[in-house]
Amino acid sequence: MNTMFARLVMGVGWVFTAGLAMAQPKTDQPTALPLNDLSAFQKPGNNWRIVSDVSADLNQNNVLKSVPGTGVLANLPAKDGNIDLVSNFQHGDVDLDLDFLIAKGSNSGVYLQGRYEIQLLDSWGVKNPKAGDNGGIYERWDESRPNGQKGYEGHPPRQNASRAPGLWQHLKISFQAPRFDASGKKIENARMLLIELNGVAIHENVELSGPTRGAMGNNEVAVGPLRIQGDHGPVAIRNIVIKNYDKPRPELMNLKYRVYKGRFDKEPDFSKLPPEAEGSAVMLTANVTRIPNDFLIRYTGTLRVKEAGDYAFNLGAAGGGGMMKINNKVVIAAGDRRQRGTITLPAGDVPFELLYAKMEDWAKPSIGLAVTGPGIREYIMSDAGSSLNGDPTDPILVDAPSNTILRSFMDLPGYRNAQGRTFRVVHAVSVGSPEQVHYTYDMDNGALVQVWRGQFLDSTPMWHSRGDGSSRPMGMVQRMGVPVLGVAKLSSPQAAWVMDTTGTGFRTKGYVLDENDRPTFRYQVYGATVNDAIRVLDNSQGVRRELTVQNPSDNLYARLAEGSTIAPLENGMYIVDGKAFYVRIDEAGGATPTVRKVGDRQELIVPVKGKLSYSILF
Repeated sequence: MNTMFARLVMGVGWVFTAGLAMAQPKTDQPTALPLNDLSAFQKPGNNWRIVSDVSADLNQNNVLKSVPGTGVLANLPAKDGNIDLVSNFQHGDVDLDLDFLIAKGSNSGVYLQGRYEIQLLDSWGVKNPKAGDNGGIYERWDESRPNGQKGYEGHPPRQNASRAPGLWQHLKISFQAPRFDASGKKIENARMLLIELNGVAIHENVELSGPTRGAMGNNEVAVGPLRIQGDHGPVAIRNIVIKNYDKPRPELMNLKYRVYKGRFDKEPDFSKLPPEAEGSAVMLTANVTRIPNDFLIRYTGTLRVKEAGDYAFNLGAAGGGGMMKINNKVVIAAGDRRQRGTITLPAGDVPFELLYAKMEDWAKPSIGLAVTGPGIREYIMSDAGSSLNGDPTDPILVDAPSNTILRSFMDLPGYRNAQGRTFRVVHAVSVGSPEQVHYTYDMDNGALVQVWRGQFLDSTPMWHSRGDGSSRPMGMVQRMGVPVLGVAKLSSPQAAWVMDTTGTGFRTKGYVLDENDRPTFRYQVYGATVNDAIRVLDNSQGVRRELTVQNPSDNLYARLAEGSTIAPLENGMYIVDGKAFYVRIDEAGGATPTVRKVGDRQELIVPVKGKLSYSILF
């Protein structure tokens, strides 16, 4: 082949996050746990039910109401006999996804292998979460320790990414089971490779020296059941998806290397080229030569494949380029900047060859190779010192120790503009608070774009290198849909909402700050002047929005929410988008809200004359 290595001079690499496979083979599919009945579990107690839906009350502790049907697993504790739920299946390395809904003040947990607990708790509004808070890795326990030290090695979440009780939350866990040798001796601790709560990474690569408190056994095992705590409080769970990684990994064997000095722009004829150095290696590494630049390393050996199937490889070749052949077939061709490839392999021993050409002096020599296959989570086959991140960028983060304002572009993942691209708010103002509840406002429409809980902003895209002007929220985000005009004139409550500002006389007037540096946004629309003040609620439970309209025209309405569903609750409350957030109408001047259908969506609108106040609780 005559492919040019010189095309790969940008330091090929990729962002590698533990536990996240980037190219899964088709034969390796997750499995949804059926929730038509309780047959997937061992001897379930009477506290466990299969229902179709549940609801909680923000004013009542430890109360869940259920609706008959299937699809939702609910723990509805009775006065006695409440027990944990244990699965029939056993797991080792696993990815676990599930949705959960917890009652106000309630407490539960998910135990991997029945031994390592991820806490489920009503942690709504907690500013500094502990190991016992929602998403925490619960502490270990030793009665022989002094008082105050019996609990140890608990791991709090990085930030509180919890939703309010009565709302569906999403938990994602990538778990690596402990390893044992042939005699049964533990040789490697269990790890939580990644835990995400509501889309926020709250733990990464946490090593667990042993079972957490309340485990079903203090012994550690290669495989064990999933266990859900049932004796502490009501909780509901749905959409349980299991992805097992229970197949043996391929192994590189009989590795030999040869180092060639020079700048190679194509694969040379090795039969005519004497090496500078050669030898055997136990793993792939760039450390077999001290030449800093302009060299080529050729590895040859055997790949022992224990499970036939489709395998995906990712190759990082810092400061140059690489290529790879397996079973005498090119899997990764030099010149492919993405440096990825797939191949179907039989079980058994197959030939392996890898070339790494280094030519850029700014990069440290490094080879990174990762693989995933049938029943195999992506893992690194090269030495631990190899860089799999290319040239990683130090993040540029913005905290909000006091009320903080940052103007930027703001992209809305999951929403598209007319050209099919990710929707971008170009005049976005993000407002952070020390209460750790933040929001973004669209000054082009007078619209609330999103609210979130946790850390404030990642401004790396805006300020790194040339930047693209955008920032990103760092916590648990609740988006309010594509922003449209916040206040519009409608001929009737069923008239279509105004989708742009044409003909409305909309004109932004910026914002003014109060004594605590909190902005009140101002704009003109339909000849009226609107003051729009958004403030964080007590106990960090959400935000309250107050619209004050001067010289209002007739038939003005405010759109408070849109979603797949909007259902009325008691006391002026609504629950939106399949239990994603609450809207509470605090003051509407006697006006009657309307929930209306718009296509396959719903909107909550209310007439507005002088003043309107409502809260978003999430």
